[in-house]
Amino acid sequence: MEQENLEVEIGKMHCTNCGAELNYKPGTTELVCEYCQTKNEIPVSDEEIKELDFHEYLENMMSSAEQVTEKYIKCSSCGASSTMEPHITAADCTYCGTSLILEDAKDEVIIQPKSLLPFKLTKDEAKAAFKKWINGLWFAPDKLKKAALNFEHLHGIYIPYWTFDTLTHSSYFGQRGTYYYVTETYQSDGKTKTRQVRKTRWRSVSGNVTVNFDDILVVATKSLSQPHIEKLEPWDLQNLMPYEKSFLSGFVSEKYQVDLGAGFERAKQLADDDIRRAIMRDIGGDTQRIISKSSRYDNITFKHILLPVYVSAFKFKDKVYQFFVNARTGEVQGERPWSWVKITLAVLLGIVVIGTIWYFTQNK
Repeated sequence: MEQENLEVEIGKMHCTNCGAELNYKPGTTELVCEYCQTKNEIPVSDEEIKELDFHEYLENMMSSAEQVTEKYIKCSSCGASSTMEPHITAADCTYCGTSLILEDAKDEVIIQPKSLLPFKLTKDEAKAAFKKWINGLWFAPDKLKKAALNFEHLHGIYIPYWTFDTLTHSSYFGQRGTYYYVTETYQSDGKTKTRQVRKTRWRSVSGNVTVNFDDILVVATKSLSQPHIEKLEPWDLQNLMPYEKSFLSGFVSEKYQVDLGAGFERAKQLADDDIRRAIMRDIGGDTQRIISKSSRYDNITFKHILLPVYVSAFKFKDKVYQFFVNARTGEVQGERPWSWVKITLAVLLGIVVIGTIWYFTQNK
């Protein structure tokens, strides 16, 4: 049978020879049917991954050709809207474990993802990365390593992200500080001594800076801990592939909860640190103060992309801790318990060491 007859529906792949349902295997571009051993190549588009104009899309979003209708089911507990595999009769939320009401699944219009990073790590590799993370935790309870090895609910999920490009122009008012030194006298042990004291001479300045941003990455889910999910970066965005549903086969993909407008507001927050650094460099001197600044954002473009994450949780002393694994790099982030006994002992040891050093220093 010709390759173009490969059937893909709702993220599912079917064998070109026997029609059996196939799941994507991380790190591959072909699937081998477990029933007839036929090799099924994943159709990969050579279409260029394009940026979409931000303002143009917002003005024409109601009639945009970039939209698509997909079926999602929303969790009543955490609010996550995720895809659901066909023919499923019962399921729990991938994020929080709440039982889903399958009858509540409905069609929703979303901005079509145009690119993704396929899963690269297998579940076994994700488990190994998590075990290594657990073993490397400081001040963790001794019993944690044994309690954290249940991976029954380890799931692969495509997380929605926005990326933004923009050229910023910022005007500012500030102060440039230049260091100088003066000699001061002081009394010590009944003697008059001198020392050099650093002072700062301030001068008012103003100016303009331009900063070009490429792929400001904004996570578009609210179902996961924002600080932890952001720490999964960096992602190898240079390896993004055109969106192909075949890569979703066997995985869950989440609908974005942060819309495009809110996503760009978050992007501006992330860009602010780079803008401030550019202003500080422009002010010059030995130290700087920014009194006020105003930024304009031009040439704004965006992409809606999907990035692969393994999500799970472990239970320790009746409390559930969620963790995430970057399915491209193996980076692990998540919640963890602390051993306050170990922390207390470490603090006491530190006090003893400092006290000992101080004692010998004073009695030389």
